[in-house]
Amino acid sequence: MTASLRILIIGRNGQVAQALQSRLAGTAELIVRGSDQLDLAHPDNLRSAITALGPDLIINAAAHTAVDQAESEPELAFAINATAPGILAGTAVSLGVPLIHYSTDYVFDGHRREPYTEDDATNPLSVYGRSKLAGEDAIRQAGGQYLILRTSWVYSTRGRNFLLTMQRLLQEKPSLRVVADQIGAPTWAATIADSTAKLIERWQAGQPGAWGTYHLTAQGETSWFGFAQAIGEHLAEQQKPCAVLEPIPSSAYPTPARRPLNSRLDCSRLLREWGVSQPDWRIALRQCLAGQT
Repeated sequence: MTASLRILIIGRNGQVAQALQSRLAGTAELIVRGSDQLDLAHPDNLRSAITALGPDLIINAAAHTAVDQAESEPELAFAINATAPGILAGTAVSLGVPLIHYSTDYVFDGHRREPYTEDDATNPLSVYGRSKLAGEDAIRQAGGQYLILRTSWVYSTRGRNFLLTMQRLLQEKPSLRVVADQIGAPTWAATIADSTAKLIERWQAGQPGAWGTYHLTAQGETSWFGFAQAIGEHLAEQQKPCAVLEPIPSSAYPTPARRPLNSRLDCSRLLREWGVSQPDWRIALRQCLAGQT
């Protein structure tokens, strides 16, 4: 990666966007734009605005990620997650530059027993999942050089996420009920940023793998209950108060949007095609909690 490389990061304050800024700082010229400058909810002017910036690479780290809220505002979710990515992809093609876009495990229905591969049939259960899948389809239709990176259960020490919510609730409450029948891989935002940087380095070195859709999550698997247990173990090690955890089924915690029970993603294609591997989720969580970035 060279300092003359101009990378446009769309999204300023999100978990992945912030991790990308930390990871890529000093390795390239970063052009970071938040919704006040590039508003994906109103995508009509995206093409001209991005063309004027003249990036060598576009990374879309912005999305409508309020899964339950999306059920009541589908038009906004589809504008941000579907229409805008299609315009970004078309713009990237016209500029002759690659696009990196992040997607989600929610494009699957979770009925499969094994981890999902990139070739498995999609069947989203929610407005959020359907909007993200529509965004993927729009990017694929535009063609060009693109990477769609599906990830899951993203967390960091910033923003709003399961880790920060659990850290607070585990110290505030005597007991806590957590869903135990949804299985996936908690993925640290810094892991996603580091893997993205490695993909960029391979491309810059003239040794890219095949462009297309890939899965990018931490290795291993757990439930939300197991994730909460791991967070609680760290609190206990710090001699901080920690609630008693009780496992419950999804049916005992109804939400507006349905979640897939199986969110496990097979990441072997990313390793095979691009030589990029992921850490175990427990190791990454420990690094995150130790204050590493």
